[in-house]
Amino acid sequence: MNVFLIVLIIVVVLGLLVSAVRIVKQYERGVLFRLGRVLGVREPGLRLIIPVVDVLRRVPLRIITMPIQSQGIITRDNVSVDVSAVAYFRVRDVVKSVVAIENVTTAINQIAQTTLRKVVGQHTLDETLSETDSINVDIRRILDVATLDWGVEVTLVELKDIQLPEAMKRAMARQAEAEREKRAKIINAEGESLAAAALGEASDTMMAHPLALQLRNLQSLVELGVDKNTTVVFPAPLMTTISELGAFVARETAAANNPSPSFAAPVVTSNGAEAADQ
Repeated sequence: MNVFLIVLIIVVVLGLLVSAVRIVKQYERGVLFRLGRVLGVREPGLRLIIPVVDVLRRVPLRIITMPIQSQGIITRDNVSVDVSAVAYFRVRDVVKSVVAIENVTTAINQIAQTTLRKVVGQHTLDETLSETDSINVDIRRILDVATLDWGVEVTLVELKDIQLPEAMKRAMARQAEAEREKRAKIINAEGESLAAAALGEASDTMMAHPLALQLRNLQSLVELGVDKNTTVVFPAPLMTTISELGAFVARETAAANNPSPSFAAPVVTSNGAEAADQ
C-alpha cells in the first residue's frame, strides 16, 4: 500500500511538472494569465507556469495569408462582377490580439469581405479593371483603421481575380476591336496626308527643274527593266506631245500647199525646235 501511494505521488508530481512546462517558439509570444488577469508577455524559450492557476496563450507573429472569397459586387455603373482578393496581416500587439477580440482571423476575414464590397462598389467597371493599385490601397487603409485596435496590422491587400459576365466580355471585345479599327483608319489618313504633301513638294520641284521629270522617267524605265518585261508603256508629257504634233501637221500642210525646191522637211527636235537640212 505504501509503495502504491509513493508511485501515485510520483506520477502526480511528474504530471504537475509536465503541465507546468511551456515552450514558446521563436516566431511566437506568450500571453500569461493568472487567475484570469494578464501578467505580461513571455518571450521565446522554456517557460514555467503554475498549473491550474496560470494559462499561457501563444500568439504567432508571422505574416498570415488570408484569402478573401469571391464577392458578388455591383459597380457604380451597375455592372455585376465577382471579385476575390487576398490579404496579408501580422500581429503587432499580442495582448490586444488576445484580449480585445475573440478570434482575430475570423474578424479580419469578415471585415475584409465587407470592405472589399464597399470599395469596389464605389468605382466603375473601367476603374476597377485599370486602377487596382489604388483600390488595394483604399482597402488596406480602411482595414488598418479597424484592425489596429485589435493589435493587428494589415500589410498588404491584393485583388486576385475579377470575373465579368459573358455578355460584358463580348461587349468589351467589340469595343476594343472598334478602337483598334479607329486608330488604324486615323493612322492611314495621316499617312495619306503626309504622302500628298510630299507629292506636292515633289511636283513643285519638278516644275522648277523640268529635267527632273525626264530623269524620273528614265529611273522608271530602269525599274521596269529589272523584271525583264517584253512590253514597256512609257508615259510622255501629253500636252507637250499634242502641241508638237499640231505644229508638225501645220507645217506639213503649209509645205504641201507652197512647194519650194529649196525647202527641206523640218526636223522636230525633242524641245520643239525646227532644224532644216540645207
